[in-house]
Amino acid sequence: MAKESGTSMIEENRMQAEFDALADEYRIVHQENIAITGEAPEYFSEYKIADLASWISKHGIASARILDFGSGIGNSLPYFRKYFPESEINCADVSGRSIEIAQTRFPGNENYHRIDRNVPLPTGTQDIVFSACVFHHIPHAEHLHWLSELLRVTKPGGILAIYEHNPLNPLTLRAVNTCPLDVNAHLIRGRVMSSRALKSGWTTAQVAYKVFFPSALARFRPLEPHLEWLGLGAQYRMLARKDA
Repeated sequence: MAKESGTSMIEENRMQAEFDALADEYRIVHQENIAITGEAPEYFSEYKIADLASWISKHGIASARILDFGSGIGNSLPYFRKYFPESEINCADVSGRSIEIAQTRFPGNENYHRIDRNVPLPTGTQDIVFSACVFHHIPHAEHLHWLSELLRVTKPGGILAIYEHNPLNPLTLRAVNTCPLDVNAHLIRGRVMSSRALKSGWTTAQVAYKVFFPSALARFRPLEPHLEWLGLGAQYRMLARKDA
């Protein structure tokens, strides 16, 4: 156990150092890397929050408190404010520098938390846990720990929404393999992520595939909700629930 704990601390320190170093140039590097899509980073940040808000509204899920796990430099914040204006937003990240940048970019009433081995929030306090393209940066051996930790902070009946890059999409693979931000990334298939969520105690884990058409084919995007079953989208959404 001591060896396993020591290995975990080494990985956490590595990720912290890596993202502290990249925080100041994150948006520029990200924008250059996704140029092939014809969209700015803001498009992808908004689509996730809009998609989540639509699902929450359709299923009548409470959204008073939301945790953004791996909130980075705050790219999701403008859209949490837009689509969840009444919600309390908790931003949590391993990188102190990223948190500083987020607070400078988007000053407001959000709560910020520095992640260590755990999420520094009380048990059973969050209605929704959101994570955008974070788990591919976490060593796979650590996924069960963090999925269990996110389950801990979620209220009974609350949900977990994880958005991740889809390794079955060739353009996604190309983007990740050529991006300095993803030098240590290891992508996860949607079914593997849902299986790990279930193993961690979440229930009804479901995968829906997203982002099928680049900007040049934007006229076809209204078809995307009908293609969620097709495992070739550039990203996917894994939704799981905590038993009430």
